Amino acid sequence: MILRKVPSASNCKGIMNMRQALHRFSLLVFGLSILLMGQPVWAGDALFQYSTIDALLAGLYDGDMTLKDLKFKGDFGLGTLNGIDGELVVLEGQAYHVAAGGKANIPADTEKIPFATVSFFQEDTILKLDKVVSLDALNAAVSKGLPSKNLFYAIRIDGRFSHIKARAIPKQNTPYKPLAEVVKEQHVVQFSGEGTLVGYYSPAFVKGVNVPGFHWHFLTKDRQGGGHVLDCAMAPTTARLDTLHDFTVRLPDDKIFDALDLSGDKTEELHSVEKDPMKKQ
Repeated sequence: MILRKVPSASNCKGIMNMRQALHRFSLLVFGLSILLMGQPVWAGDALFQYSTIDALLAGLYDGDMTLKDLKFKGDFGLGTLNGIDGELVVLEGQAYHVAAGGKANIPADTEKIPFATVSFFQEDTILKLDKVVSLDALNAAVSKGLPSKNLFYAIRIDGRFSHIKARAIPKQNTPYKPLAEVVKEQHVVQFSGEGTLVGYYSPAFVKGVNVPGFHWHFLTKDRQGGGHVLDCAMAPTTARLDTLHDFTVRLPDDKIFDALDLSGDKTEELHSVEKDPMKKQ
């Protein structure tokens, strides 16, 4: 005869509660694994920015955020590296550093940034573009197709370019001069052929925080060259737009940033930095 101890009612209830708790835990783990394997929760709807454009204009060229951390915030975007060392382009999850002279390379994840704007690109609008003869014409064509001027948009344009004028600024040394002075040292280069425009449209109310209107960077198809776009011309193509309803700004944890006077209107300085130096305004 084999004797078995029959669990008491309280023990049975405890076992059932434990099983239910384990079941809930397994569902939670499963849900988290699906989330991590799928699209990030911000995908297609949020814009992340490190620092402000006015802080960059004032000469704050060193930040404490690494490229590794930035890529957790977006797989598409633009900015610059510490020391305002050239231009930064983020495309399909890969960061590219475009040095003065237009040559692009892949920087280390440990490199830090003083300013950048990124998002997880997920198109929700496609605009057909006719032949484009200038950057002004491109901005006008895309602006006409925006669903609203009061939202942010990440914009990707893949095409064949008959002309791209791009710039990058050589790395600066301390003591840093304001960006309106530093930009006079920019190296302007010319490209033609296939490539990608990585851009953002920001509404007018972000003046002082980001660049109101359009901001474009460029990468050649082979990812070997690029820069900040000053002018362009291209064959008919399409613009892919991702509408962004959320906007997050992380401010530098830096005593220099804390002490900056950001109360003035730097619109004219920004205009001088963004424009083509050879173009009459």
